Amino acid sequence: MPEEAWKKQLEAFGNFVRTQRQLANLSLREMAELATVSNPYLSQIERGLHEPSLRVVKAIAKALDLSTETLLAQVGLFDPDANPNGRLSGATELAISADPYLGEDQRQALLAVYRSYVAQSRKAAAGVPAPDAPAEAPPEEPPAP
Repeated sequence: MPEEAWKKQLEAFGNFVRTQRQLANLSLREMAELATVSNPYLSQIERGLHEPSLRVVKAIAKALDLSTETLLAQVGLFDPDANPNGRLSGATELAISADPYLGEDQRQALLAVYRSYVAQSRKAAAGVPAPDAPAEAPPEEPPAP
């Protein structure tokens, strides 16, 4: 992305963050505290003067009670239209990882279950039977006369 376009993207991201903060009735100071960043740093982000790290984007998303994907899309790092069937590769894992209401153990457990389901679905799509799938039942014998 050319530098001028990237600057416009950062400005748009900053405007989006500011608007969401205002809609949440948060002052700059309150938002900075919730996101664990300094007031000046958050102000620079809102004015499009600083490129936030992924950690900061996640913290801002958490403070605004938004998904990280929503903010990443605003920075241009996440394209929800990239997959025409509506399924976003990695979106579920990202949502689980970013959920502020889950503890680390809960996140890891959910990710493990999710990944096992995905692996099972991929095998099924490739025609490999699941290990716990019942074997085909033998044909029934006719009843004795």
